[in-house]
Amino acid sequence: MFEPLKEARQQAKELVEKGISAAIAAGRLPDAGTPEFSIEIPGDSSHGDLASNAALAGARLYRMAPPKIAAAILEGIDLSGSLFSRVEMAGAGFINFFLGDRYFTDLVNGINREGRDFGRTGWGGGKRYMVEFVSANPTGPMHLGNARGGALGDCLASVLEAAGCQVTREFYVNDAGNQIAKFGMSLEARYQQIYDPSVEFPEDGYHGEDIKQRAREFADIHGDRYLSCGSEERRAALVDYALPLNIEGLKTDLEKYRIHYDVWFRESELYRTGTVDKVIEILKSRGLTYMKDGALWYKATEHGGEKDEVLVRNNGIPTYFAGDIAYHYNKFAERGFDRVVNVWGADHHGHVARLKGAMDAIGLDGDKLDILLMQMVNLMSNGEPIRMSKRTGKAIGLATLLDEISVDAARFFFNLREPKTHLDFDLDLAVKNNSDNPVYYVQYAHARICSILKGLEACGVDLQRAKQVDCSTMVMAEELALMNQLARFPEEVDAAAETYDPSRITRYTVELAAKFHKFYGSCRCRGEAEEIMYPRVALCLAAGQVLENALAMLKVDAPTSM
Repeated sequence: MFEPLKEARQQAKELVEKGISAAIAAGRLPDAGTPEFSIEIPGDSSHGDLASNAALAGARLYRMAPPKIAAAILEGIDLSGSLFSRVEMAGAGFINFFLGDRYFTDLVNGINREGRDFGRTGWGGGKRYMVEFVSANPTGPMHLGNARGGALGDCLASVLEAAGCQVTREFYVNDAGNQIAKFGMSLEARYQQIYDPSVEFPEDGYHGEDIKQRAREFADIHGDRYLSCGSEERRAALVDYALPLNIEGLKTDLEKYRIHYDVWFRESELYRTGTVDKVIEILKSRGLTYMKDGALWYKATEHGGEKDEVLVRNNGIPTYFAGDIAYHYNKFAERGFDRVVNVWGADHHGHVARLKGAMDAIGLDGDKLDILLMQMVNLMSNGEPIRMSKRTGKAIGLATLLDEISVDAARFFFNLREPKTHLDFDLDLAVKNNSDNPVYYVQYAHARICSILKGLEACGVDLQRAKQVDCSTMVMAEELALMNQLARFPEEVDAAAETYDPSRITRYTVELAAKFHKFYGSCRCRGEAEEIMYPRVALCLAAGQVLENALAMLKVDAPTSM
């Protein structure tokens, strides 16, 4: 793994530790141990490339003023053979490190050597992660929450893969239980209404146009032959017809959205294989159930729940919660995932503690189940919320949204904010072809790099030669800022994986594009002496590669021309 910034941080930490040890040995600091300190990137680049707060952290330990501690540490720091050109004290006692030519040369050449592998890290250690996301009810079309959850879940899975995890993307198909019973009841009523409009539609049925459409399709195939059947047979036939079509429709829409699942797991499998019965028996054997009003209850309050929960209704049918416990038992105990991440809407926050508690209750570790809660999306146009597509007149769900804007814009915009924040999705901005549109701005940066390199090659510049250069001539602020931004990429991948926040990668691309545009506005390649031109060409190559790698994690195109 090529992680130059991580190496520089580690080296700075070791230099500070050696400086402290030398200061203690020389009597400049009392022999009181080493304080906990950090190595950070300063907000102001004039304060160095890396900074340590060791002197401030040691003030209480050494009973000395931080500037005096910093001066004592600096006396013991020897930069010979290190990645740094100088180290100095600033402000209240910060120790600031400035990276040298060797670091920046290794950085640029390393990125161009690593190519598509730059940004891949070992953070995950090969652990098996499952990311379950979207899992929309197959009884109807996907809504905007599913659209955001799809982008977040899929990009999170990509980030975890880049960070060294083995990742399975999974869609949980709710093809059993109450919602399927309601689906069959709704289809039955719409089918009967085709032949007898006076048939009442159930008040709690699914009222969408998609139900009417499936009923009409069924009638076109079978006519009125199912009117004479019993209700149970009629509903089963309607569900057997409509459910596979709905699931296939979900797959089609998600594939258009560039989401490809490794597993489509059916809820009905949990009943067919006896997993639901198994977890109920586990809870019974642990004394965590009781009977009340003919129903079987789980003592959820003993494991973090706000109230006890019904596992099996008085009609003998297990609840959705029982199925959910079984599903997660299957993930951990039967399929052996190390960690499971569920992407849910924020309206499910009340279910988090009880499900994690249920994992503890059945002998698994609830802390290995992580729930990523995402907030709502507001579609905006002209500064106002919108509910319907102007073009189609339909409520805007995923399929309709992708008729309005590009997949690139949808995936990029849904990943611009942390999952826990509300998102105002500006449709007008998403279709703009100028720098106001962040996805256009980033894609244009990549296309611009490709155009620059193509033009240079046409003028006889050897791009292969640019992949192994001496970068000591790149000393301008814009060059250094761009190189430092490139170096941050592996750390951003790790941070995005650790915090389950793929929006870090999206925002990183915007920052990288900005630094590239600023660099190229001040640092031209063509017409310069070779010792200046070739390092800058190498930097263009590296910037283009990192943009491509980051956009690939988001499954957003990196165009070569625009």
